[in-house]
Amino acid sequence: MHHVMEMVGNARVVVENGKVVEVSEPEIKWCSLFEKARGIKEITPEKIKENMEFRIEKFGLFTPNRLLDDFEDFVGFGASETMMSGLSHGIIDASVSVCDGAGTVITANPSLVQGMGARMSGLVETSPIPETIQKIKDRDGIILDEKTAAIDPLAGAEKAAELGYIKIAVTTADAKTAADIREYEKTLDGVSFVIIGVHTTGLSGTDSKIMAENADIITLCASRCLREVKPLLQVGTSVPLIALTQNGKELLLERAKYVNGSLLVNTMPLPYLPEQKQPK
Repeated sequence: MHHVMEMVGNARVVVENGKVVEVSEPEIKWCSLFEKARGIKEITPEKIKENMEFRIEKFGLFTPNRLLDDFEDFVGFGASETMMSGLSHGIIDASVSVCDGAGTVITANPSLVQGMGARMSGLVETSPIPETIQKIKDRDGIILDEKTAAIDPLAGAEKAAELGYIKIAVTTADAKTAADIREYEKTLDGVSFVIIGVHTTGLSGTDSKIMAENADIITLCASRCLREVKPLLQVGTSVPLIALTQNGKELLLERAKYVNGSLLVNTMPLPYLPEQKQPK
C-alpha cells in the first residue's frame, strides 16, 4: 500500500505498509503552529519522520487501525473544524474532502469530517484500505471510488450534487480544480459550493490569483502570494484562514461560536500578519 502526503514544512512523505520509507527536504524551516503543537523549533527530515510516525502510531493514519472518532479540535480554525461546525448547524449540508485509505469522501456527518481531517495534511496519493473504507461507510460517508481511492474534488462535487445536496463545502489544493468546480456550479440550479483552498504552500502567483478568484475560504499556509490577498474576514495570524466571499465569511463566523477561549472581533485593514508568527 503506497501513500504520499505533503506535511510539516511541505516535505513529501511516502508511507508503505505502515512504515515511513521516504522523506524529502522541507521547503519551510519553521512554523509557529508546529512549534506550539509539537515543540518543533526547526523543521528537519528527522522531525518530519518522527511526526508522521506519531500520527501512524496514535491515530492509525495509512493503516487499517485508522481512528475516525473522538478527535479533539487540533486548531481553533481549520478546514475540517470549519466544515464540522457548518454541518452541525446547517450552514452547509454536505462536505467533499479526503481521507487516507479512501480518497475523496462525501458526507453530512460532522464527526466524520473532523475524524478524517483533524490530523490530515496535504494528501497527494493514497491506496484503498478496506478497513478504513468500511469505517467511513459505517459513519455515513460515501467514497467516490472504493477501488482506487482516487483524489478528485471535482468528481466528488459532482457526486454530491447528484446525491441531492445543495450547500456543499469542497476542499481542494489545486487552483484549476477550484475554477472547474465554480464553472460546474454555473450549470446547476439551486446548488452552491463553498470552495475551501487548502495546502497552499508554494502556490505560484498565477495559481494564487485563480484560487483567490474562485475560493470562498483559503488556508494561507506558507504562501507568500496568498498573503497579499485582501480578504473579507481573517481568523488566526500564523496560519490564517481567510474568507473571500459572504458564504465563506458566514461559515467562518459560525465556526467562531464554538472555539474555546476568548475571541477578539474587530474591524481593521486585512490581512494582519505579525512578522514573528509567519513561516520561515
